[in-house]
Amino acid sequence: MRAVLVQCNPLVGDVAGNLARVVALLEEARRRHTPRLVVFPEMVLSGYPPEDLVFHSGFRQELARALAELPRLSRGLALVVGHPYDDEGVLRNAASVFDHGRLVLRAFKQRLPNYGVFDEKRYFTPGGGVGVAAFDGLACAVTICEDVWDEGPWQEARRAGARVVLNLSASPYARGKPEERRRVFAAHARASGLPLLYTNLVGGQDELVFDGGSFALDGAGRPVARARAFVEDLLAVDLAEEAEGVVPSGTLASEPGDEEAVYEAIVLAVRDYVAKNAFPGVLVGLSGGVDSALTLAIAVDALGASRVQAVMMPSRFTSSLSFEVARAQARRLGVAYEEIGIEPVLETLLAALGPRLESGVWDPAAQNLQARARGVLLMALSNRSGRLLLTTGNKSEMAMGYATLYGDMAGGFAPLRDVTKTWVYRLARLRNARPDGPVIPEDVLRRPPTAELAPGQLDADALPPYPVLDAILEAFIEDDRTVAEIVALGHDEATVRRVVRSVATSEYKRRQAPPGVRVSRRAFGRERRYPITSGYGREGGGGGSTAVS
Repeated sequence: MRAVLVQCNPLVGDVAGNLARVVALLEEARRRHTPRLVVFPEMVLSGYPPEDLVFHSGFRQELARALAELPRLSRGLALVVGHPYDDEGVLRNAASVFDHGRLVLRAFKQRLPNYGVFDEKRYFTPGGGVGVAAFDGLACAVTICEDVWDEGPWQEARRAGARVVLNLSASPYARGKPEERRRVFAAHARASGLPLLYTNLVGGQDELVFDGGSFALDGAGRPVARARAFVEDLLAVDLAEEAEGVVPSGTLASEPGDEEAVYEAIVLAVRDYVAKNAFPGVLVGLSGGVDSALTLAIAVDALGASRVQAVMMPSRFTSSLSFEVARAQARRLGVAYEEIGIEPVLETLLAALGPRLESGVWDPAAQNLQARARGVLLMALSNRSGRLLLTTGNKSEMAMGYATLYGDMAGGFAPLRDVTKTWVYRLARLRNARPDGPVIPEDVLRRPPTAELAPGQLDADALPPYPVLDAILEAFIEDDRTVAEIVALGHDEATVRRVVRSVATSEYKRRQAPPGVRVSRRAFGRERRYPITSGYGREGGGGGSTAVS
């Protein structure tokens, strides 16, 4: 028997559009692979996560109409589709199975994740028991995402007579997540002796990005087929009866390395955020630094040069090197580029504040005027053109509050929001190593990081060295380690306390920051929800945020 796993890219809330995409991909699967069974991902009709849309009666009515169209689509084959389901007033995360035009099974998700980025217990009621459907005598257990992370449903499927496990997933990407999936699922496959056919969503959805990477494992947990990552794809899997049981086979697509995967995840997230929100293109404020240079390269890779505009906004502190590298990168990438000096705006602001600011003192208050002048100009250009303004700040800066509200934080999407500074350099060098040649000037990668908001200013004057800072941030934010535990890793206690305090006191800034794509094990935003007003982490440590708001 041949099965086709369809990893596709739905739009949350667009039920009619998602149904049309299911129809188109189903026809492509028929034409290319002549399948007996076609499996779509979790929540493909609604997109994932639909959040509070599932509470809206009009949305549930649209889902019901779409479900009514599915039986006719299954004529001549079996079809498995994931969707929210109103089960007589009880909302469930469901998979409907149709065979030759009729409904043969409606399976409900048993394990509802309620950690990290997931809130499923807010919306859904769990099902009880694994559903099993037979296709030409082959019994298949139908499971949904979290179900196969736990050994219980595998053993239950085996007791119910299933010989293959199907899994419909909406599993978002994070560094290391693809390897973790395979490791966990392989162990369960070996323990149960059941092969697995796993299909995953792909595409960006606000802070989340789904990597696809659908695959099949045999009963020994070995990968035998794999779809491509970060693109829509159809994965054909042949199921053969052998002496040892059902044996799946197919083709194994190559997988991106760790850095390549992070880069592709961000590119896909930017592309989909722009497309799904119907922006004609994007704006990027170029500074001559590595963050804006990497953001510009990502934008061009996501959208093409014709949909990207770069703007350089020099002040009295902008170095000639910043001009040179900004112009060189814009030429290399072929984007529209212009320069708008902020000195007239800055002089007007300084004159308006007059004696309230000490003349000639470039403290954070005066520095932030420059950042806010740039923010005003960029947002005006965004308003006039309709282009989305991409902010260029990274996770290290956002953690420490080393950013200006209504200045460099102004914008609609933050591609690097979950990328630490050390990873910014890794991704920049990765992009420069591609066959089309370097797109980020080497001088950008060599120069010491600076905001150029004051004479001789360097990031190192306000922050610990980035390798030290990022290691502490990872231990505190992603690993939930205490100050004492981080110090035990070899870090200076005063530095650790300073970092922890800055993270705590900068929460109010992050609440006002634009969304950005999650690529780490724990990102700021929907995954890390800390109170703004809190005494935890504020004690000691030599001051609060590294820059005022």
